[in-house]
Amino acid sequence: MAKPLTGATLIFAALLIGLGNFIVVLDSSIANVSIPHIAGSLGVSVTEATRVITFYAVADAITVPLAGWLARRFGEQRMFISAFIAFGAISLLCGLSRSIEMLIAGRILLGLAGGMMRPLSLTLLLRVFPSEKATLATIIWAMTTTVAPIAGPILGGVISDNAGWAWIFFINVPVAAFGAASLFYLLRGRREETARSPIDVVGLALLVTWVTSLQLLLDEGRNLDWFAATEIRALAVVAAIGFIAFLIWELTEKHPIVNLRVFRHRGFVVASVTYAMSFGAFFATIVLIPLWLQQNMGYTATWAGYATGIMGIFAVFASPIIGAASAKIDPRLIISTGIGGLALISVWRIGFTPDMTFLQMAWPMLLTGPFLMMLFIPITGLCIASVDPNEQADAAGISNFLRTLATAFAASLVQTGWINAARVNQSGLVGAMQQGPATIETMVASGLSRDTATALLTNVVESQSVMLATLNMFAVVALCLAFTGALIWLAPKPKGPINTSGGH
Repeated sequence: MAKPLTGATLIFAALLIGLGNFIVVLDSSIANVSIPHIAGSLGVSVTEATRVITFYAVADAITVPLAGWLARRFGEQRMFISAFIAFGAISLLCGLSRSIEMLIAGRILLGLAGGMMRPLSLTLLLRVFPSEKATLATIIWAMTTTVAPIAGPILGGVISDNAGWAWIFFINVPVAAFGAASLFYLLRGRREETARSPIDVVGLALLVTWVTSLQLLLDEGRNLDWFAATEIRALAVVAAIGFIAFLIWELTEKHPIVNLRVFRHRGFVVASVTYAMSFGAFFATIVLIPLWLQQNMGYTATWAGYATGIMGIFAVFASPIIGAASAKIDPRLIISTGIGGLALISVWRIGFTPDMTFLQMAWPMLLTGPFLMMLFIPITGLCIASVDPNEQADAAGISNFLRTLATAFAASLVQTGWINAARVNQSGLVGAMQQGPATIETMVASGLSRDTATALLTNVVESQSVMLATLNMFAVVALCLAFTGALIWLAPKPKGPINTSGGH
């Protein structure tokens, strides 16, 4: 095994590896506030443009089980540098996209490269640092992972408004080129141990089949009237059969790509399901709020980015405190408190109104950060502590796979729920509006044309319908979070302090 680095070489290599992890995590959130720009530029609906988010997450999730095998087969630093180069090249293609299909294809490839870099960045940091400085390696990785989602919406908004949405991808190109070339130079000559380990090709194919089919079902269902469409029924059948076949195969395969045997531990099942559901519910609001602010509140992408990015301000300061507390306090209490806080913030948002100020909207987002860290930091540690020592790597990988997959599903589901709720609310408002004709006549009498008066009233109804739909979604998120906050108590209490390094 290659020796750890020392001196300036170690510092520079650590910063470059952290930079690689930073741009990957950044890309998971930078597009959230740019969706209206992308939709308008490519001539598609906002709903269609949201696939830029969902398919990136799906590709990222699917790659996680592959990362370990590829690292063992070809070497960690070789795979990381190769993925770094690929990330930059694919980002260039994404920025040059002239159709939504081309952009989605690029984002899928970007997710595959990013899904490789994220887990390998931590592994490689631990390899280049001496063992006595492993904590410092973890801190560098944790900080880049924490800061990137904060910077994503802010950078995405500023860049989209001032340079165009394509530049949220173009900025990756020089960073990836510099980072990959510098790492190649710094790490040249370091020998890596490789091994010809078997790959579960069938398991991987089944995983891709059922996950992709389910994501397509969620994305296309709202456009094709759900199960009234033959395509949706076919996707449902493929997803169901693929999932069942995947379970059977993985439970009987000698070298499974996903070690489902860890699900025999009750603590792992509860912790991983809590992680996926609660983080998915949180991510649903991070997708919904920028869309609502830009489409209905008159915000620019820049201000929508500020509105969501500010949640990281308190999170950065809270992280070390929560990390220290997790080693002394029952992690279930910290997790439950964090999820409960997120649920109360969603309840707070149910009181939002169309005429609220930026500051009124910002306070709940600012307070989201510390509560999110109370979920984020100890939950993976609890997952790992719930399994046998030889299964801990599998547990960490599966819990992160489920979390990433949940974000893709949540983004699709919240879009569907929002659109359907707006439609139902509009019908209800029209049916309950007794003074509509009289209001139109009053506006006509004041000098407006009948068409203009009707259009104005229609706009008011549509705006209120969307506002109510947004509040409906906040209520659903609050209920989901309340459920998962209680669910975590079904996990047994860990026998000792948990390792929180995987929870960032």
